[in-house]
Amino acid sequence: MERARLIQTSLLVFLLLSLSVSYVHCQATRVGFYSKSCPRAESIVRSTVQAHLQSNPTVAPGLLRMHFHDCFVQGYDASVLIDGPNTEKTAGPNLGLRGYEVIDDANTQLEAACPGVVSCADILALAARDSVILVPTGRKDGRVSLASDTTYLPGFTESIDAQKKKFSAKGLNARDLVTLVGKHQRVII
Repeated sequence: MERARLIQTSLLVFLLLSLSVSYVHCQATRVGFYSKSCPRAESIVRSTVQAHLQSNPTVAPGLLRMHFHDCFVQGYDASVLIDGPNTEKTAGPNLGLRGYEVIDDANTQLEAACPGVVSCADILALAARDSVILVPTGRKDGRVSLASDTTYLPGFTESIDAQKKKFSAKGLNARDLVTLVGKHQRVII
């Protein structure tokens, strides 16, 4: 069972990284983006995630899911973190997201170490990575967050065909659908 979960998690990370590479390519991202401007950025996020995982191991899939939801709407821009009425955070598919406290904690520590340097988009990406593995950094934070934009997120109450269409629009297939959404429902393809 543990091996199957590791394989599923590895596939999920691969798919997220594949989407990430295609989206962030135009944003001049690279591994080690903060090596000069905030050399401890990645270690601060890593230690924050580790501390939270020690007290609540279930936060790991929550961070990965939050990163996926952020990606699926506007791309990797942390718009899912924006508070306020009618934001992505308030939309039905995002009401069950977990791990905000980890991102807030890491952001607080990074602002103390390197004020205004590390984007929330990268904090979210690094936290998701640190709940599993490594990703490039250098994303820009989103400035717009609309609940209406989440209509493109696959919902657990939608038909399989509707979800397949949404995944296809993002260059993903039925296997990707089962891997990323299968935990929320039983899918037979």
